[in-house]
Amino acid sequence: MPYLPSFIAPTRYANPADALAQVQLIYGQQIAHLRTAMQRYVAGDTLPGQAESLTNTPSRIRACYPFVRIHTDTVSRKLQEAIDSAQLSYGFVAGPGRFETTLTRPDLYADYYLEQFRLLLQNHGVELEVGTSTQPIPVHFSFAEHDHIEGNLSAARRTLMRDVFDLPDLAAMDDGIANGTYEARPGEPQPLSLFTAARVDYSLQRLRHYTGTSPDWFQNFVLFTNYQFYIDEFVRLGHAEMADPTSDYICFVEPGNVVTRRAGLPAKTGDDLGAQPPRLPQMPAYHLMRADRTGITMVNIGVGPANAKNITDHIAVLRPHAWIMLGHCAGLRNSQQLGDYVLAHGYVREDHVLDEELPLWIPIPALAEIQKALESAVADVTGLQGTALKSIMRTGTVASTDNRNWELLPGNQPQRRFSQSRAVALDMESATIAANGFRFRVPYGTLLCVSDKPLHGEIKLPGMANHFYRERVDQHLRIGMRTIELLRAEGSSQLHSRKLRSFSEVAFQ
Repeated sequence: MPYLPSFIAPTRYANPADALAQVQLIYGQQIAHLRTAMQRYVAGDTLPGQAESLTNTPSRIRACYPFVRIHTDTVSRKLQEAIDSAQLSYGFVAGPGRFETTLTRPDLYADYYLEQFRLLLQNHGVELEVGTSTQPIPVHFSFAEHDHIEGNLSAARRTLMRDVFDLPDLAAMDDGIANGTYEARPGEPQPLSLFTAARVDYSLQRLRHYTGTSPDWFQNFVLFTNYQFYIDEFVRLGHAEMADPTSDYICFVEPGNVVTRRAGLPAKTGDDLGAQPPRLPQMPAYHLMRADRTGITMVNIGVGPANAKNITDHIAVLRPHAWIMLGHCAGLRNSQQLGDYVLAHGYVREDHVLDEELPLWIPIPALAEIQKALESAVADVTGLQGTALKSIMRTGTVASTDNRNWELLPGNQPQRRFSQSRAVALDMESATIAANGFRFRVPYGTLLCVSDKPLHGEIKLPGMANHFYRERVDQHLRIGMRTIELLRAEGSSQLHSRKLRSFSEVAFQ
């Protein structure tokens, strides 16, 4: 028999705050149960059921995620509320039936859950049901941010953990819902969210590993880059903001959870736990935070589509309002100059890392809201308009490849394909980031800067590259940050386009 916490019966709510409070209550109870049992297990204490067991193996210690559920018997929505929220592409179920999802980390997702609950109640006029699911919480996902108690276990004790606790089960956290391949079995509810709680927890753990920062610091607007030069400039600008007591940003966070508060703001509990890591993580993240989480997170994803897919797979569970790629590219047209910008309005996907999840026959559209903000930001930062602006920025197709030395392939086959596609630039990450944004319903955009022209004899050389970086990195980064300012001012409801939603879609943003 599993050793479970006291049962909390499902209850119904017509108020989103009350529903959230119940989610927090259930989650807190379940996590406390797991943490207490784990502490006892590490200490070598006798756990419930161990004394009665003939094999001296304790009963399974189990806790489960909370769930939220909605029942509706009509495809229609409440008329006035539907009119009021007509611009939103989420917040309602696709038709009559029972819809459900498990939930995790209600401390981190409190505002997000509250908004999703509010929209469901507003659009359908039925109560939300909150209870304890049957989906176990893997014990690894119960540890607090700075808990590392499992490291004290002996090898034998660690091996026995599988008999005592639920460990992560990859079969319970795939991306079938997001990929559009999930089909509920007879009698099962339809999904409310793209991600189950276990899938979310898995990615939160991965984000800590790859970025060197807690997921709690991530902001709702994300910039990706493939060069450390951009990060160096972002760090400089971040610290400049912290020295300004009138800044709208409240703190700047670097890998190792090193927190710098804005001048005049006191330190908070936990700030002193941050420490610069002995070496940077694989994809370090930096966070310029606002109180409402609409600040800027910047991640150096390094080079290649594998990294681009990896990090966006995990950041997607945070449900950001937009992510944008700022990086370098090879210019494919003779008319381009080093330092020119390329605003992607289409993608040739030769990265191959998403071929199984998102077949190549699926188009990746440009999103008007992002495109307009990027173009306006280039104009604002450079001070150019009209023909002068077009002379430094070209809108066109960007090709992304998984072969860094594509130029060396015999027969000019890649060059022919790029020419046939009308591509104006080539990199290794942009199509992946855009495609995963499309896949996960996260608004996306790309603004690249031409750093070489290999088809025209202008390859990267050390001196030329250093001059280019000094001249363009600061301006390019400021364009990205200005883009986010413009998107923030427009409001998130304008960003989440129907282009990213299918005709049978989950309700959660």
